[in-house]
Amino acid sequence: MSIHSNTEVIKSIATELGFSFCGISKAEFLEQEAPKLEEWLKKGYHGQMGYLENHFDKRLDPSKLVPGAKSVVSLIYNYSPQKTHQSEAGPKIAKYAYGQDYHHVIKDKLKEFTLRLTEEVGQVEGRAFVDSAPVMERQWAAKSGLGWIGKNSLLLNRNMGSFFFLAELIIDLELESDGPIKDYCGTCTACQDACPTDAIPQPYVIDGSRCISYLTIELKEEIPNEFKDKMENWAFGCDICQEVCPWNRFSKPHNEPKFQPQGWEGFNSRDWEEMTEEVFQKVFKKSAVKRTKFGGLKRNLDFIKKTN
Repeated sequence: MSIHSNTEVIKSIATELGFSFCGISKAEFLEQEAPKLEEWLKKGYHGQMGYLENHFDKRLDPSKLVPGAKSVVSLIYNYSPQKTHQSEAGPKIAKYAYGQDYHHVIKDKLKEFTLRLTEEVGQVEGRAFVDSAPVMERQWAAKSGLGWIGKNSLLLNRNMGSFFFLAELIIDLELESDGPIKDYCGTCTACQDACPTDAIPQPYVIDGSRCISYLTIELKEEIPNEFKDKMENWAFGCDICQEVCPWNRFSKPHNEPKFQPQGWEGFNSRDWEEMTEEVFQKVFKKSAVKRTKFGGLKRNLDFIKKTN
C-alpha cells in the first residue's frame, strides 16, 4: 500500500474508534523543545515530580522509545461532560476524573487500533502511549496540527477547546505528515489571571509546584500553608484554567459511557467528610482518583475544609 493509503487507513480507524481528531507528524528529534525542557527543570517547576528529570533523551527523540520510528500518530479523545457534577460549596473533582480511569479506557482502544492497523496494512512495529512513558504528547499533537499549546500549557483545539485526552502511536510506518497550525491565544490572559495559586508565572510556562493539580495529586506531604484560601474547593485536580479559556465554549459533551460519574456525584458535604476507606475503595475503584489513595484525598478534603 502507498504512504497515502496507509495514512487514510490510520485516520479512518481513528474515527471509527471514536477519536475526535487524528494528526500525524514525522518521528524526529524535538530540537526546539530541548532547551525549554532543560530550563523548566532547572527552575524546579516540576516540584517533587522527580520522574520528569529521567529519560531526558527519550522525551525528545521517539526513536529512543521505538527503534526505527518513522511516524507519530497523535489522537484526541473527548472527556467534556454533559454537566458539572459538583456544588459550589462541596469539594470539586477535575472533569477528567469523573468516570473510569482514562488510561485503561483509551489503552483498550489503542490495542484495538494496532490490531486493526496490522490487519489492514500488515505488520507494524511500534508502541501506544496514553499519558505514559516519557512522551511529550502536547508537543507532538501541536506538531501534527491538532491544535496549539496555549498559555496554560495545554493543547487547545479550535473546534473543541481542551477538555480531551491525548494519546499516541509511535510506529515504524511512513505516513503523510500534517503541518502545525498557528497560535490563536492572541492577547488573552484569562488563564493566567484566573489561577488562584499563580501557577502560570509567564505565558506558556507552568510552575507545576504551585498548580492545584500538583498539590492535590502529586505532592505526597502536607499542602503548604501558603495555599490556604487559594484552593477554591478543589479536592482532586483543577479545571480553572480550562473553564475560563474562551476556546472551551466550543467543547461538546463526550459519548463515552465509561466517563460517566461512578457513584460520588450525589455526595453532599457530609458524605465527603465522613467517607471511610471502604467507601473510597468502592466508589473510586476504577477511577483516576485512586492515585491519591484514601489518605491523600482525606488530606485534601481536610485542607480545603480548614480554609472555608
